[in-house]
Amino acid sequence: MPISFEEASSQVCAPGTLFEIVETEIRGILTKSFVGTPPNICSLYQMASQRNDEFIIYEDERWTMPELLNLAGKIGNALLNKFGVAKGDRVAIAMRNYPEWIAAFTAITSIGAIAVPLNAWWQSEELSFALKDSGSKIVFADNERIEHLPELSGESEDLKIIGIRTDANQKRNIISIEDILEPDATMPEVSISPDDNLTILYTSGTTGTPKGAVSTHRAILSALLAFSARAQIAEVMEPTERSDGKPLQTSFMLCVPLFHVTGLIPIMLGSFVGGSKLVMTHKWKPDRALELIEKEKVTHFIGVPTMSWDLLEAPMFEQRDTSSLRSVGGGGAPMPPELVKRIDENFKKGRPGLGYGMTETNAYGPQNTGQEFVDHPTSTGRPVPIMQLRVTDPDGNVLGPGETGELWFNGPTLITEYWNRPEASAETIVDGWLKSGDIGRIDEDGRIYVSDRVKDMVLRGGENIYCAEVEAAIYEIQSVYECSVYGVPDERLGERVACHIMVKSGMKINKLEIVEFLQGKIASFKIPETITIVDIPLPRNASGKILKRELREEAIEGL
Repeated sequence: MPISFEEASSQVCAPGTLFEIVETEIRGILTKSFVGTPPNICSLYQMASQRNDEFIIYEDERWTMPELLNLAGKIGNALLNKFGVAKGDRVAIAMRNYPEWIAAFTAITSIGAIAVPLNAWWQSEELSFALKDSGSKIVFADNERIEHLPELSGESEDLKIIGIRTDANQKRNIISIEDILEPDATMPEVSISPDDNLTILYTSGTTGTPKGAVSTHRAILSALLAFSARAQIAEVMEPTERSDGKPLQTSFMLCVPLFHVTGLIPIMLGSFVGGSKLVMTHKWKPDRALELIEKEKVTHFIGVPTMSWDLLEAPMFEQRDTSSLRSVGGGGAPMPPELVKRIDENFKKGRPGLGYGMTETNAYGPQNTGQEFVDHPTSTGRPVPIMQLRVTDPDGNVLGPGETGELWFNGPTLITEYWNRPEASAETIVDGWLKSGDIGRIDEDGRIYVSDRVKDMVLRGGENIYCAEVEAAIYEIQSVYECSVYGVPDERLGERVACHIMVKSGMKINKLEIVEFLQGKIASFKIPETITIVDIPLPRNASGKILKRELREEAIEGL
């Protein structure tokens, strides 16, 4: 008889186990946490230093764990001794998924500095804002990001740009990483406490201005342990078949950006221990991903649902051997039930999986996997007991099972604050509970169902797009009188950006001109794909607010 989630959870988190749970006082609030939570991120790297195997496959490059840690040690030494980076200083990373991204992050966090991963899709204005807001002293950047930082070296003499894989003939004063590394340098030792800050991850706010979500060492390590515990629970509920009787070596395909909380924590940091291998590509291409899954025997494919669709629709899918996959899924957006079914039917051993987390929870949250997911495809699952969820009405009153309201999170994985945003912090974190901004319900068995969002945003292929930011850019077009941005359903991406625009009397503009105007002003994934141009006022309610729901319904009918 199959074991229940509750039984498996009690077994995995029992007293005396690695995942034993106790109540700990965190920032003055009693919180359920793991007894075995390491004191800081350096403990993770020390465990990884016992490995001598391959860690990163990047295109044709193969990096062992010692090679990665050796580079990280040299970077850490340079940050401390050449640039004077001290504990608590902010150091940014702005590049695509290179092995050096991981080495830089390891170095920054090992010396007690705060890592500030920046969205690699951002344009100059967005990158500039986050660097200034965080007060970063240094930014590690590749060629593409350097091209988007034209003003920065002149704006602040204190900001240093360290080039990764940069061209030999850089026009500006970029410090090449090769020039800062000493041959025999090793990682300095720095005293770091569990509640020292570790990361600032920027996430857009409802006004369109990015907010820096601050996390401690304790929060991120708690999230890593929670993911591990949840994997153990899944294994107890549905044991993995192993033909040779040997433990299955895990291998993750990193196909989401490292600046995303999913790529950073459960995939990248989660692979530092347990002998896991990271398989990375220069750019997302489904056929190339399938080639690497076959060649490298990838066991876990974690991305936004769009990517699972892409694999299944790829021309080479039937020709490639995907039998090594044990888990196919990810998070960042709802997974349509049809996709759950297709994953279950089309991968020989790969079972569907979905996680519901946020930047503010360090990616951890309820998870749904395997047969449980097939049986309940509209649910986002259940969390390990260190995380509590509740549903509230607009006044914050707790609702009962089956009632719909806003989902709130509680647990040691939560952020502490938004950087330089005390009002936003107080609004989002209330008595240790984090308001998700998502509408949902919890059934009698503890399964979570997410139905809608309180926030005015579009969730496109895992990217949060806030309408106010896009509207602000559109309003810069001279012929625009008013506009409204919203999301419309998309089978592959979940949602795509759409808008209604009213032009000024006597003026004209076409869709192509709008797209061309927005290119370079906002990230390309934020530019509307469905554009409706009208010459009459947009519908409004009695208080003067534009009725986005009406516009959305009209756009869907037009599609």
